[in-house]
Amino acid sequence: MTSIIDYDAGNLKSVEKALAFLGEESVITRDPETILGADRVILPGVGNFGDAMEQLNRLGLTEVIREVARRQIPFLGICLGLQLLFESSEESPGAEGLGILKGRILRIPDTEGLKIPHIGWNSLTLEHEGRLFEGFTGEPYVYFVHSYYLQAEDPQIVKASTEYGVHIHASVEQGNVFACQFHPEKSGSVGLKILQNFIKCQ
Repeated sequence: MTSIIDYDAGNLKSVEKALAFLGEESVITRDPETILGADRVILPGVGNFGDAMEQLNRLGLTEVIREVARRQIPFLGICLGLQLLFESSEESPGAEGLGILKGRILRIPDTEGLKIPHIGWNSLTLEHEGRLFEGFTGEPYVYFVHSYYLQAEDPQIVKASTEYGVHIHASVEQGNVFACQFHPEKSGSVGLKILQNFIKCQ
């Protein structure tokens, strides 16, 4: 069973629907015991970094998520959920992230001909044999919606990257912590296969 963390940051139902399509039972919850008792945990989210951290702190979920990581329960951050795993973001100076992974969240630079936020399909360059991308070849296309991007401190945790005016670390993996800047639940058959690979992680 998968727990989808509810902290009023949206995008929960589409994740739940994608998991149901794959035959995976899930529950949308903010209950610490339910989260820590799950086989795996997903932190989706769209919106502002600082507001989201405020919500996680207010709901008492910050330490719960850190405990999920400590217990090595497979954990997947999606979009804003990826960014929150890191220490801070240019979007919200002074707001402290979860600090589970090391790296910087930066604003996508203004580039002639490119719109921000970055909304649309981009191809991924796969590297370092990420478990989410097991069975993939070539450069799979996935769907992005974001104005800020990750620059991970350790290049070895980066499992997929993309280009959009700048080199973007699009997916990372460290131990049983996984994260995607793109939306697998909105990325068609490619995204479903990524979620299926996550479900298989022990």
